[in-house]
Amino acid sequence: MRYFIADLHLSSRSPGATGIFIKLLTDIARPENQLYILGDLFETWIGDDDDAPVSRQIVAALSAASHQGLAIFLLHGNRDFLIGARFAAETGVHLLSEPYLLSTPNGQFILAHGDALCTDDAEYQQFRARMRSPEWQAAFLQKPLAERRALAERLRQQSQQAKDAKSAYLMDLNPAATDDFLRQHGYATFIHGHTHRPSRHDHIVDGIHVERWVLADWSEKQGETLIWDGEQLKRQLLDEISH
Repeated sequence: MRYFIADLHLSSRSPGATGIFIKLLTDIARPENQLYILGDLFETWIGDDDDAPVSRQIVAALSAASHQGLAIFLLHGNRDFLIGARFAAETGVHLLSEPYLLSTPNGQFILAHGDALCTDDAEYQQFRARMRSPEWQAAFLQKPLAERRALAERLRQQSQQAKDAKSAYLMDLNPAATDDFLRQHGYATFIHGHTHRPSRHDHIVDGIHVERWVLADWSEKQGETLIWDGEQLKRQLLDEISH
């Protein structure tokens, strides 16, 4: 089985979601399974040297699942783009470049976080480009942990305030950019998160039907995963996953 999740936004404020995620890892930690995390596993990630208890808890849980044979793959989101090589070494997680083409015997999937296609929000795209630049990241990671943590909290609050003031369409994928993306990637089934609007969309691109699946964001009481069983995609609440 292949499991796809995104937008968990784990932090010290989300013990419920953290517990659900650790239970998911325990339930599926077998060599025949694969887990794809499509961004925003964490609410913020201030560097691989983060010593916050919840960060260490998640690192330990991922490491344990990896050692039990679960193959775990991760794409960066807009909240945790600073996850790096040390995190990968400590957890056994494989970091993927975005977008990532996943080829299976019975299906082709293109995986992304999704925020790069929210092109109507020019202000956010400028912010995203600045945060993803090697110069900004190097300067940020040189700061002491406490300073990084405080800055990350300010950025989180500013992001929430900006989101509250924006029109809904600005925070969704641009239709033309999405169709171009599907065309550029061979009309593969598109799986992404970011928008917190779980759904299945049907696109007709150059006369070809293409599915787009938007992953659910998590809450303190419920998580959701999209599962590819080799024949079809299906959503499943985590309390429905068999042990």
